[in-house]
Amino acid sequence: MRLNGEISHKEDEEDEEEKQSGVLQPERLVVGYALTSKKKKSFLQPKLEILARNKGISFVAIDQNRPLSDQGPFDVVLHKLSGMEWCKIIEDYRQKHPEVTILDPPDAIKHLHNRQSMLQDVADLNLSDCNGKVRVPRQMVITKDSLSIPDQVFEAGLKLPLVAKPLVVDGSAKSHELFLAYDRFSLSELEPPMLLQEFVNHGGVLFKIYIIGETIKVVRRFSLPNVSKRELAKVVSVFRFPRVSSAAASADDADLDPGIAELPPRPLLERLARELRHRLGLRLFNIDMIREHGMRDVFYVIDINYFPVSQLSSVEIMLAAVCG
Repeated sequence: MRLNGEISHKEDEEDEEEKQSGVLQPERLVVGYALTSKKKKSFLQPKLEILARNKGISFVAIDQNRPLSDQGPFDVVLHKLSGMEWCKIIEDYRQKHPEVTILDPPDAIKHLHNRQSMLQDVADLNLSDCNGKVRVPRQMVITKDSLSIPDQVFEAGLKLPLVAKPLVVDGSAKSHELFLAYDRFSLSELEPPMLLQEFVNHGGVLFKIYIIGETIKVVRRFSLPNVSKRELAKVVSVFRFPRVSSAAASADDADLDPGIAELPPRPLLERLARELRHRLGLRLFNIDMIREHGMRDVFYVIDINYFPVSQLSSVEIMLAAVCG
């Protein structure tokens, strides 16, 4: 398959060798990608490119200065760009080329840009017959007027401590800021719009569940420690935390209490993944899940992220997405 875009000389030489040998090779799967420079650096690592080449997959950069329909042909378009203009380009291309797999439709991705709406699909699920229960923390949205936050929290009946997160998820460092509030009056120090979630003690371990097509991979990450009633009575403040659950905070090799480290039941994860793929219309995302401390089968989904490739511990997972 001849392409417009970045193709290495080595691939051209391989194609020529195939022609001369007279041996028919499987047709390549062509993945066009449009990514930010940061995402491209974390995604297109040498190990992935080598593994992809061995599986007959070619990654081709999309030229954003040329019409998308003039490029390709592509089997898959992988993208993580923002802006109304790009969304319009992708949606127009999807309508004209239904044979191409788009990872993922802009309208579906947009659903995860707002923390108020992203967990609603989880709250609506009934997974009681899957070896466990999945819930979402009680939460509320604050859109304005910092000084009124203590009263709003009191009226809503939310229990302390509270986790405060930016309402909008736009990929920036600010959208991943995290605060833990021990008393409601200190909440007036925060800057709306934001989401407030009741903090659930979970033994300081979070499960990142990567859902890539029909493939599921789970890794453990260190998270915020439990908060005792004694601490809650003594501390009067709001604390800002650096980004938790990053790849650098891996807990997979740590010596943990089995009751904390045990992964969520596979049937539960498979059902959850299947339901969310259908409801969200996405094939490339991850779920942040915690187990309520002292409860073996009670889990909470606290966040959903799109295209978390930079934190994947295995490039084979990415290949499952483009091949699936």
